[in-house]
Amino acid sequence: MAELSLSEIQLNQELTGKVTRIELYGAFVDVGAEHEGLVHISVLKKGHVNRVEDVVKIGDEVTVWVHRVDPGSHRLELTMMRPLDLKWKDIKPGLRVKGKVVRLESFGAFVDVGAERPGLVHVSELALDYVKDPAEVVSVGDELDVVVLDVDRKKRQIRLSAKALEQDEFVEEDAPETPQVTAMEFAMQRALEESKVNGSKEDPDSKDKPAPKSAHSREDQEDILLRTLQQRLKTGSSKES
Repeated sequence: MAELSLSEIQLNQELTGKVTRIELYGAFVDVGAEHEGLVHISVLKKGHVNRVEDVVKIGDEVTVWVHRVDPGSHRLELTMMRPLDLKWKDIKPGLRVKGKVVRLESFGAFVDVGAERPGLVHVSELALDYVKDPAEVVSVGDELDVVVLDVDRKKRQIRLSAKALEQDEFVEEDAPETPQVTAMEFAMQRALEESKVNGSKEDPDSKDKPAPKSAHSREDQEDILLRTLQQRLKTGSSKES
């Protein structure tokens, strides 16, 4: 198998390898590169580690990520802690993310969205309906689509909501459709409007005249509408030709 050049290795790249040597300060891992990489004891796993042997042993197959690489000094630093998908500067209100429920409390569910710390979905933000206990709607290990409501970088707190996404979907599904007007209906409406305008111009004293019988008035309007519509259709066809 050809060796992987350090110049080809990228920051945060995921690699697999075998533990070849253990020291007090960390473990050396062969990832198929021209030089072994070092996983420092501080990045073997989250939390305090007393001894390297408590986490890995020689011969173990491990998954690591590139923490730092310097081809010039032939140095490759690795970590067994997955790099963050989201940095604090990238977390903003309105951001939609997918996460995994990692802890349930009476007041809500904590969701790992790939940030330094899990975010909290308060029990009131879990669903559109009233939820008394988070365990009624989610379980540890569930994947959940959420949106960021607020982020406090100083306190390292992220407020999330699953209900907000459901509300958006509800509005989109129930939004009434705008009625579409056909070309014929539009032409008839325009023709009717023009017939009313023309009628008022031709007979300015029509207000003082007695109104004709309803039957004759309806027939006159229909006749005017028909003739006007026919004239508009002829005019339109002559322009097209």
